[in-house]
Amino acid sequence: MNRRSFLRTSAAASSGLFLASHLPEILYASASALEDSPFRHGVASGDPFPTRGIIWTRVTPSDDAEPGSGKGKPVDVIWEVARDPGFKQIEAAGRVTVDKRTDHTLKIDVSKLAPATDYLFRFRSKGKTSRVGRLRTAPDPVADNDSLRFGVVSCSNYEGGYFTGYRHLAQRSDLDLVLHLGDYIYEYGSGDYGPGADIGRTHAPNHEIVSLSDYRTRYGQYHQDLDLQDLHSAAPFITIWDDHEVTNDSYAEGAENHQEDEGDYIARRNDAYRAYFEWMPVRQKRDPRRLYRGFRFGELVDLTMLDLRQYRTIQPSNQADPAKDDPSTTITGDPQMQWFKKRLGRERAQWKIVGNQVMFVPWDTAPDVPYNVDAWDGYRADRQELIDHMSAGEINNITFLTGDIHTSWAAEVPLEKETYGTITGSACTEFVCPSITSDNLDDISGGPYRSSIPVEESIKADNRWVKHVELDSHGYSVVDVNRERLQMDFYYISDRTDPEATQAFASAWATTDGTNEVTESSEPIPER
Repeated sequence: MNRRSFLRTSAAASSGLFLASHLPEILYASASALEDSPFRHGVASGDPFPTRGIIWTRVTPSDDAEPGSGKGKPVDVIWEVARDPGFKQIEAAGRVTVDKRTDHTLKIDVSKLAPATDYLFRFRSKGKTSRVGRLRTAPDPVADNDSLRFGVVSCSNYEGGYFTGYRHLAQRSDLDLVLHLGDYIYEYGSGDYGPGADIGRTHAPNHEIVSLSDYRTRYGQYHQDLDLQDLHSAAPFITIWDDHEVTNDSYAEGAENHQEDEGDYIARRNDAYRAYFEWMPVRQKRDPRRLYRGFRFGELVDLTMLDLRQYRTIQPSNQADPAKDDPSTTITGDPQMQWFKKRLGRERAQWKIVGNQVMFVPWDTAPDVPYNVDAWDGYRADRQELIDHMSAGEINNITFLTGDIHTSWAAEVPLEKETYGTITGSACTEFVCPSITSDNLDDISGGPYRSSIPVEESIKADNRWVKHVELDSHGYSVVDVNRERLQMDFYYISDRTDPEATQAFASAWATTDGTNEVTESSEPIPER
């Protein structure tokens, strides 16, 4: 190594150490740039690969060019990616023009980056500079890495409460990424779901969103939330949609919350998906609506993100409906199912993590109850096909990470429910994160906090593979993966309706290498 190479390498290492120790203050100090700025909706990064990643922002060229307005002239934007907070050593940069065709959103797939590296990025336009964001690339696919740590969030209804869970997660400086498992926005009109006006947070527009303009406006409102902006600035997101990005309990040809007077469902869905791709830091494929995809984090983790909305058949009516066991009733669609099974069998990473919108583990309830048939319990042939594939291929260390149900779970997925724990064990494990704000059981019932304990005990008694369930708290989770185990820590906020809500560690659950079992951990993952 010559002197110049040595100096460059030393400077990069020094910059990386500086970023690691000073990242929060660098990111938050730049947030003041949002005042009187065309960058009112923050910045974001996402979909990290070893040598590339997405960076995103939205420009407001004039006061009347609000999201969904269809107004505003084209505007030039400069983007910059650097290793140092002063942006003296620019690693990548460019200039693009954005206009109303993309609602003035901007998304760049930055290439030629180094693996497992922290970068800072920003945008400049109209004499103003955006706040600074962080993009961390994935390790090389063959890297012998021994750690991956990320936040897990879902179900963030703006009217349901303040996004303080996002705020507390953003204050951690040890995350490689954030996994958002769906229901990033909600489609309801004002007052239809959550405390809303009682806490001064009402949806815009105030009616149920059905058009492209509506969805753009709603995303714009969510992206102006400063807690959400802080989290997007702090770490790259890997996201998947669930139903509320379109409308409640959606499936391939319709949805529970779509009526005839709301127009053609497919047109509505396509407009919703278009707005999603405009406003989210995700990489688009040749198929403009395909969102299921995979990521690799060295030899430690393979991550699969499933799309369980766009290709599914209509949900069975209840647990007694024979459609739940019909092979033609599908939650994945056949192309995605075959793709997923090949990934599980092909990937050689130690841990196979699945970003999964709706609960995979069986949950036995009364036969006439319609609950949980929107999850894999309503599509049992698909679930059994996957379980059989895991068993036949002796594929271990598969963990489903799930949102949707607004509650906290840690469970083993039984190979056979009838013989679980006596003759047969589990095929894989599942951890379900709590909601950021969306209603859980005590919110729905109107009971006092932790009034759901008897229900929780009943669930565990009737479903022996469920090791932990908590039905009342809001918050987020942190997952840490190493060579010995995968652990999820649950953090809960004190009150979703309090903008100054505090947080507290609640519990930790883990699965150990090769066991496909879940056990409680005695302490949370220490911040590094």
